[in-house]
Amino acid sequence: MKTTIPDLLSTLGHPQRLSVFQLLMRRYPDHVPAGEISDALEIKGSTLSNYLSALQTAGLIDQERSGTSLRYCINMTTVQQMFDGLLVDCCRGRPDLCSPSAKGLPTMPTKTFNVLFICTGNSARSIFAETILRDLGGDRFNVYSAGTKPYSELNPFALEVLGAKGHDTSQLRAKNVSEFTGPEAEQMDFVFTVCNQAANEECPAWDGQPISGHWGMPDPVKATGTDAEKSLAFQQSYGALRNRIEQFIALPITTLDRIALQKAVDTIGRQTSEDHL
Repeated sequence: MKTTIPDLLSTLGHPQRLSVFQLLMRRYPDHVPAGEISDALEIKGSTLSNYLSALQTAGLIDQERSGTSLRYCINMTTVQQMFDGLLVDCCRGRPDLCSPSAKGLPTMPTKTFNVLFICTGNSARSIFAETILRDLGGDRFNVYSAGTKPYSELNPFALEVLGAKGHDTSQLRAKNVSEFTGPEAEQMDFVFTVCNQAANEECPAWDGQPISGHWGMPDPVKATGTDAEKSLAFQQSYGALRNRIEQFIALPITTLDRIALQKAVDTIGRQTSEDHL
């Protein structure tokens, strides 16, 4: 039996089920292990299992097995059908009344685009992304990076890799995401999370409804072993991000509508961190 919109809304009416749904929406298109969801939301495993089962029964999420781990991902088809149904039934097809992003559905105008990369510490991956896009994108982009809990110093291995690749690191610094929120902040056109931990955190909605994407990848800071082995982890992160950013730059941003552009950003995010090898 097909799940109805009232059924879907009833499932999402429970605060903690809604928090699980919201986390998976932020992590889309990732498949997230149940244990990671439990840790991020501080929900006991047995309780979380009930929430995930209810969301899966409603068709809002999908489950896959990876070894001994169960992973969960948003079922975007069901979610889009729910939103479309609400728009037609509730708003009588009036997106100007019901959809906060309706005015952004046409193609994006020709302009210099503001792009923000977010990580937890703003010490490596987001710094890589900021630097690569600034150097490759030229005057098409104003590029920033920030951390939800930034460290006081940039990682020396990250700076070493950037220097070896010919990037200027003299102006780089760790920043808090609060610098880019509030009435005086620049309005972002694109916001990307490049680590899972930052994507798991609940952040306020961005002004202007920017295109958002999750480009999560392993944290090179957690690499162990010799200095050469640690340096290799940073080289791999740099290569993965450069590959994604080159594809992003190649997108015909000004000719794609927001839906097509969002899908393109999500497709780039589905790549693994080894795709550049």
